[in-house]
Parts: sequence; structure tokens; C-alpha cells
Amino acid sequence: MKRAARFKTGSVVFDKRSKTWHFIWWENGKRRSKRIGSLSEFRTKASAWKAALSFVTATEKHSGCAPKPITVGDLVNLYRAERMPRRSSTRRGYEVWLTHCILPKWGEMPISAVQARVVELWLRDLTLAPKSKAHTRGMLSILWDYAMWRNDVPMQRNPMELVCIKDVSKRVRKTRSLSVGEFHSLLDAVDSDLPLRTLLLLAVSFGLRISEALGLKWKDVDWLNKTVRIERGVVKQIVDEVKTSHSSRAMVIADDLLEQLKLWRHESQFPTAEDWIFASPAKLGWQPLSYTYVWESLGAAGERAGLGHISSHTFRHTHRTWLDSVGTPIGVQQKLMRHADIRTTMNVYGDAITDDMRSAHEKVVQLAMQRV
Repeated sequence: MKRAARFKTGSVVFDKRSKTWHFIWWENGKRRSKRIGSLSEFRTKASAWKAALSFVTATEKHSGCAPKPITVGDLVNLYRAERMPRRSSTRRGYEVWLTHCILPKWGEMPISAVQARVVELWLRDLTLAPKSKAHTRGMLSILWDYAMWRNDVPMQRNPMELVCIKDVSKRVRKTRSLSVGEFHSLLDAVDSDLPLRTLLLLAVSFGLRISEALGLKWKDVDWLNKTVRIERGVVKQIVDEVKTSHSSRAMVIADDLLEQLKLWRHESQFPTAEDWIFASPAKLGWQPLSYTYVWESLGAAGERAGLGHISSHTFRHTHRTWLDSVGTPIGVQQKLMRHADIRTTMNVYGDAITDDMRSAHEKVVQLAMQRV
């Protein structure tokens, strides 16, 4: 049998030969076993664990042992199996806070010991940026909610709501936006690299995240209606959903930028509808260019242009700044930035129509394409 996670007084194991789940415990020095059910009845370990709870309660009552409170480590394992988000980049972020921050400190403690004051004092001493501390607090809040949902602790106000983090909205590094001149200097530095040049033009013209630019396929471009659809992102060569439902939408595309895309498609080795727009020749087109390649190329181009470090998110900030500079209404900006909440763009509400979006987009493209 294959060993699974240990409960308070026993374990759940899976018998590969009979394809059944069993609850195993020790009683008076002897090993006992009780069948939970078949694999067809319980498709996951988490569902088998739930079914085993009645055995756990009966065993603890029979042995005279008081139930032990669930530890943070146990709760994390259950959360991973049952409620961890599907989006790979979100899971990876959650695992960072769990593995490097939460489990080393709280893994052996019961979740009831994770209270507001002790957490706030602990976070103060961590050598992390305020935003990273907020992410850690948020992960603890998720675990508390999960524990209440499982009935491991009584329903109550989440203690993490009381944890204060100083300067959480203050950035450690100031966000950077490029001026029109700086962006053109960067384009000059990558002039011989047509795919990277096209990628930068798309990123600054639409405010794309680099993962979204790398996730574009030729079929996403509607040449007749002059639109491009943002439908997916690629992070560490894993194809995933875009960040939010608002990030996925069709965007109008200006004629000048459309011509640049046509030029690149004519030169590309991979021009069919199902091909990546920025397909990797090293991977024979099966994957897009890697983020590492883009990151390293940007770093080298920034140095050649005398601009220093250029992050991949610089173009999204630049797009927002240029929208302001051409007098774009805030409601239009929200839609062009594909923000779910206008407060993410600015704390003002507005509305937009398609003609306004096209006009604003074309003005930004004109700035980007002045010297192309």
C-alpha cells in the first residue's frame, strides 16, 4: 500500500492492487484497518480524507484521546489537494509564501495559534518588502478561511483582518515609464531583432504583460476587423489563462501597427494561424520565445540605449502614462488597460465607447511608430 498523509490517530492509504482507500490506525499495540471505498467512489485523496473523518472520530473516542487540533502543516497539505487555484502562476506564487515563509514558522503549530498580534510582530521582523508581507498575511488569511470552511475551527472573524502592515501601499522601487524618446532609443537598440522589436511595439501599444504578448497566436489577429484578441498568457513556457476575466478581450488595432505585424508575419518561419506570433526557432515553433530570452534581451538593449535596467512591466506603465499624455478619458483608460476595477487605473469613474478606444489607441501607436 502507498502511504498517504497522517491523521491525528491514523493514516489514509491507497491499495494499488485493489484500487481501494483504507484507514489505518494502531489500537492496543496492534495495527487495524478499515476500508473507506474504491477509487471510483473517491477520485482524490482529499475526498477519501473527508470520508475517513468518521473513522478518525470513532478511533479517538475509542482510544480515549482528545482530538488534536489541526496544524498549519496539515491544513496546507489539505488545501493543496482541495482548494489550490488552478492557474499555474497563481499556484506558484502561493507556494512561495507557503514554503519559504509560513511553513518554517507555523507548520507545527495549530491554526488557532496563528493570531493577529503574534503574526503582526513576526511580520515586522521579516526582511521582506511591505507588499511581500501583505502577500504572506493574505496567504494566512486564506488558510484561516479554509479551516473555518472545514469546521476545523469555529466560525469567527478572520484574525488576519486585524494584522496591520506599515507602508503596504508604498513601493520599494518607483515604477518606471519611458518617455517617447527613451522608447525610440530602445527600439534603435533592437533594430536588427524584428520579432523583439514587434513585441515591444505591441507591449507598449496595448499595455500588454509580457506573458500575454508571448501567448499571442496569429489566429488571434482579425485582419479584416482590425482587432487582436488577448486570450492566454505564457509563463515559464506554461500556457495558462490570462490574469482576470477582464484581461481577456478583443482590442482594436491601429493600421500602422497592423502593417508592422504583417511585416513580421511575412518574415516569420511560423506564419500559420495556429502558430505563436513570437514562436521560438530553438523549439521549432512548438513554444513561444522564453521569458528569460526576452528579459535578457531587454537588459542588454537597455544598456546599449543608455537607459539602464528595463523591466518587462515597464511597457504597461508606459502605456498608461502615454494614454494620459494624449488626453484619454479615464473610463477609456480602464478598458484599454483591461482593469476589472477603475480604482486600479485611477480613483475616478468613467465610461468609454469603441470609437474613443480606437482614437486613443491610434494616438499611442503614432507615438510608438514615429521613427519606425
